[in-house]
Amino acid sequence: MLAEQVMRAFWPFFSILMALLAALMLGLQDLVRIETVWVCAGIGSLALITTAILGIRRFHVPTRAAALVRLDETLPGRPIQALMDDQAIGTMDADSVALWHAHQARMAERASKADPVKPDLRLASHDPYALRYAALLALVVAALFGSFWRIGSVADMTPGTAQAGQGPTWEGWVEPPRYTGLPTLYLADQTDPTLTVPKGSRITLRFYGEIGAHSLTETTTPLGTEAATEPEQDFVADRSGQLRIDGPAGRDWALNILADAAPQIEVAGSAESEAGGQMKLPFTAADDYGIVSGSARIELNLPAVNREFGLATEPEPREIITVELPMPITGDRTEFTEDLIEDYSQHPWAHLPVKITLMAADAADQETIAEPYLTELPARRFFDPLAAAVAEQRRDLLWSRENALRVAQLLRAVSHLPEDLFRSDTAYLRLRVILRRLETFDQFGALNLKQQEEIAQALWDLAVLIEDGTLADALERMRRAQERLTEAMQNGASDEEIAELMQELREATQDYMQQLQRLAQENGDSQNQQGQNGETLQMTQDDLQRMMDRIQELMEQGRMAEAQQALEEFQQMMENMRVTQGQGEGGQSEGQQAMEGLAETLREQQGLSDQAFRDLQEQFNPGAQAGESQGNEGQSGGQGRGQSHEGQGGRGQGQDQAGDGQQGQGGSLADRQQALRDELSRQEQGLPGGGTPEGDAAREALGRAGRAMDEAEGALRSDDLAEAIDRQSEAMEALREGMRSLGEAMAQNQQNQPGQGTEAGDMQANNRDPLGRAPGSAGSISTDDNLLQGEDVYRRARELLDEIRRRTGEQERPQIELEYLKRLLERF
Repeated sequence: MLAEQVMRAFWPFFSILMALLAALMLGLQDLVRIETVWVCAGIGSLALITTAILGIRRFHVPTRAAALVRLDETLPGRPIQALMDDQAIGTMDADSVALWHAHQARMAERASKADPVKPDLRLASHDPYALRYAALLALVVAALFGSFWRIGSVADMTPGTAQAGQGPTWEGWVEPPRYTGLPTLYLADQTDPTLTVPKGSRITLRFYGEIGAHSLTETTTPLGTEAATEPEQDFVADRSGQLRIDGPAGRDWALNILADAAPQIEVAGSAESEAGGQMKLPFTAADDYGIVSGSARIELNLPAVNREFGLATEPEPREIITVELPMPITGDRTEFTEDLIEDYSQHPWAHLPVKITLMAADAADQETIAEPYLTELPARRFFDPLAAAVAEQRRDLLWSRENALRVAQLLRAVSHLPEDLFRSDTAYLRLRVILRRLETFDQFGALNLKQQEEIAQALWDLAVLIEDGTLADALERMRRAQERLTEAMQNGASDEEIAELMQELREATQDYMQQLQRLAQENGDSQNQQGQNGETLQMTQDDLQRMMDRIQELMEQGRMAEAQQALEEFQQMMENMRVTQGQGEGGQSEGQQAMEGLAETLREQQGLSDQAFRDLQEQFNPGAQAGESQGNEGQSGGQGRGQSHEGQGGRGQGQDQAGDGQQGQGGSLADRQQALRDELSRQEQGLPGGGTPEGDAAREALGRAGRAMDEAEGALRSDDLAEAIDRQSEAMEALREGMRSLGEAMAQNQQNQPGQGTEAGDMQANNRDPLGRAPGSAGSISTDDNLLQGEDVYRRARELLDEIRRRTGEQERPQIELEYLKRLLERF
């Protein structure tokens, strides 16, 4: 209570006192006329006296009675006051006296449990503008950057006799270059005879008193200074030397000048091609005070080019590629590692030897050029032979327009028999149009630079069309993905390219399975009837996923032969596969639909997070996103085919975002986040697995995801992108956890209902193929058992072949089964 009285009564006095001390310690009295100093001193003294008198009048010493009342207010029932009261009536009645004593005993017990009352030192109601904090801040700044000894200079400021009373004195400061981030040094406080300061530091001296009483001698500048007596000295120290002040209060120092080291930069690893064809070049940079900017210079290494075929002619001159190096948006730039990611797939130098030279610059305009890094320019690789041939002829055309006739002849020769070569009539017709244009331009000698670029772009689009394809049929698309993966194995693809092709195979397989499922729904009766006539091997989606993961693992380990065998077995199995209906089931179960819906929500949330991150980058580095769009196109959530982020930020929305720019992005992202939250609420209502621990865990995780989405929406509406990204990450993690819990609930439900949806037993239950053999090792679909079992294997083979022929002649069988039987006859 005493502290409360002091603070409430004397806070204006303390605030004015701190403000006056801060002004004196910072030396503000030395910057104005002496008359102004004394006027301010008078006003300050009057304010101190007034606030002290008012504080004394408001101050009251706390009494014991007030302390008891304050303590009693914190206890229920005011027990202390009850103990101090006397019985007013019923003193002659024994029962009343006993009741009173019992009441006081109860109050005494409550009073014995009283805790000390905490003081209430809040002054917001007395100081609504927080002037006390402003005065305290000024005092802290003065303590850090000022000097307590400056207060004494006021005593020497007597009007009319300032010069005589003050006497000769001096002040000095050493201000390092601003980019170093080092503090200013006050020379009067430097007791060390040696001062170490950065090169380019500005030294300022002021002499007070009689002119000539103090003089400066320094050797830190090229010309130096000898016994200079001007009242103000200002110079920049460029080299080590001596700094001496001669006079009554003279001092001297040996200045050690630290030179600004040149920045360092070098390539930190090999240049690689990512899945989308982007070049990824890691580099490290370091500087004593931080890197300001950097650039990469890419030029053709002509002596290292294999001058054969279309490259035998002299190349047309092309500008050297110069790109800015990415810098850390936040954090320290004294030492960091970053990746230069650019897409040069369409550049004429793609896959040709180049020299990459990195350059870094610091704030002192010092530049360092690293040793040239020799490599082949990473770019997109084409695994389809026809697409690779078209891309190679495009490169030869861009190499020199003299290759136009040769390019036309080769393309015409390649497309001489298009029946077995082109999978799409569109691709063949495009090639014929390109050939006619190219031959016409070459015939009349009118192939200029603009036409060269147009034909090169048309050839690039054709190569991409042939490589990616426009196949509508799911089976053909899956076969195409498998062929591209086979080409990648043979050509030694990188891990990133393998991952991209495996993702394409997964998508094509998923489309194929959905098509089979639709056919199964249309022909459910006939297939169920067939399932009763023959043996089947049932596989789940997880089994297929594990097979493809195994193929990718073998490829990444370099075991290409095993991977090729596993891929062939997977291809045969998928072509021979048919989807059957479960007993009493039609289409996907409720749990599968819920799982697919949550997966789609997760992809859309990832896309939103990616777009918010790109907007955040644009805030810190305006204009950088447009320059990086070519290098980053195709990554997750962008315009391209993201690996797993095909939500609103991915395939569906990427182009619109790229075209609309950045205007209105905050509101648009917030609206999309709100819509995604509403969709998650709808999915929560129909979530299966209620009442089970796994189902309850899934609902709890989705609830956390919904709350994180709400917080992300609020952050987006307030343009706090960093906070929004954090909340979106929490939402995605909660969604993944909910999906895992839901999967466990579905698996538990399947265990409780054995046999549902199967025809001839689950593959995971009996682990046997239709012939009763155990599967092979290493995850393959083949078997390690001896196929030649029994006494008369040849008779058995003949019986199987006759049975296949008999079933082939039964036209009432489903079309997909008849096609499978025909393929068996063609093979065996």
